Amino acid sequence: MTQELDAFRDDARQWLADNFPPALANKRPPGIAGFGAKFTGDWKVWQEKLGEKGWSTPTWPAEYGGGGLTPDEADVLREEMNRAGAFNPIGGFGTMMWGPTVLDFGTDEQKHRYLPDIIHGRVHWCQGYSEPGAGSDLASLSSFAEDKGDHFVINGSKIWTSGAKEADWMYGIFRTDRSNKYEGISFITLDMKSPGVEVKPIKLISGQSPFNEVFFTDVVVPKENLIGEMNKGWAIGKHLLLHERSGIAGDGGGNVNGGSSWGLEAAARDHIGMDGDVLADGGMRERIADNRMTSHAFGLTARRFSTEAAVHGPTPAIGILKIAWAKMNQDREELMVEILGNRGIGWEGEGFSDRELAHTRAMLRSKANSIEGGSNEVNLNLVAKRVLGLQGY
Repeated sequence: MTQELDAFRDDARQWLADNFPPALANKRPPGIAGFGAKFTGDWKVWQEKLGEKGWSTPTWPAEYGGGGLTPDEADVLREEMNRAGAFNPIGGFGTMMWGPTVLDFGTDEQKHRYLPDIIHGRVHWCQGYSEPGAGSDLASLSSFAEDKGDHFVINGSKIWTSGAKEADWMYGIFRTDRSNKYEGISFITLDMKSPGVEVKPIKLISGQSPFNEVFFTDVVVPKENLIGEMNKGWAIGKHLLLHERSGIAGDGGGNVNGGSSWGLEAAARDHIGMDGDVLADGGMRERIADNRMTSHAFGLTARRFSTEAAVHGPTPAIGILKIAWAKMNQDREELMVEILGNRGIGWEGEGFSDRELAHTRAMLRSKANSIEGGSNEVNLNLVAKRVLGLQGY
């Protein structure tokens, strides 16, 4: 096994040397293909090369365009990409949640229809779950998909729909039987360009508008877009949420809050000052070190969760990681603004740098970390009931 992995490492290293544009080394992509970004130049070349190889989704089956790698080989690939300074520019809801769910529940035809575009980053997906009257109690949703024989007609609305303004397609859960709360929900996909689909952005406290309201008025959807059985979509929808929590927390959440790559140490050096080779404020040194240790421990735990999920699939225990990630991320953003001092209270204007303003807004954005992807309260209940086996609490 070690010899096989060594051979794969040599192959991966050579492939990266032949295909990864050197000009992109150690540069983060200016967005995410599959989540609204449209690349040009070297980034477009790299997107196409990585998608064609299937290594944007290294463990997905090769028959659908994925890398077909084992979890161990995927770990080696990750190490070699890190060594080369190569970032994966393909992602979004397609790779994080929808694709894995198609693999779990879709027909062979649906896998061939949906997965290649996700793997290549050609299609931006959004998630139609929450509604004005169905947030934490998601099963109370009322958007209705009326069965018309060979198609559905959908009426209703969704809210807090991330990326809907830029999305090409939506996957989501819709009521197909009003007489049964849980057994009357179906999992359906729809083209966001369909007549009758209207998207309205929601501005957040950070000044950004990543979330949207989506309205459906007599939207016609082919019956072939039904995933799984009619009225059995609740189980699929819950399963997808495990992938969502794993994706949000599994890699530390990426740069979900929109801050820059400027680290705590660099900010402290610039704004607090140094006493020789160490930070002048001893208390702040301790807090930054604590954040770094927490982040490192979290990363190791997240990697273990990811390895286990690749073999056995995600479990409700991922809720533990989601809660820990939200707290860690919020603490970090608040610490960054504290380090900035009066440079961290700006909102706009020439008196503040773009970097400073980004972190102020990132701190405000981070308040949603404990709500999105399932609130802390919901996750704690799931962990109590489905992991610890507690009842009546």
